[in-house]
Amino acid sequence: MTVYVIGQLDIHDPERYRAYLDGFMPSFSRHGGTLLATSAAETTVLEGSWAFPKTVIMAFPDKASAQAWHSDPEYVELARIRHQTARTNLVIVEGISPVRPEG
Repeated sequence: MTVYVIGQLDIHDPERYRAYLDGFMPSFSRHGGTLLATSAAETTVLEGSWAFPKTVIMAFPDKASAQAWHSDPEYVELARIRHQTARTNLVIVEGISPVRPEG
């Protein structure tokens, strides 16, 4: 079942963060990741609070693929750059079958 990795980001060193972005796609794609959404502007909060101003939503074929991407040695090296240049939260959310309106 598809899972989604949702990230919240507060980038405090955009120039150095670029090195993270430059290396991101190869390991991400290798584990079946699909980038669904990313906010160029600040995330619009409709209710409650949101920890950081930017959001990214990624999809993986299953939880094992998402976890394999996150622990991939190549990505672990990149994540060090991310940790130095931004504050982030990452979560895995399991997908469900589409719900269709009755009628």
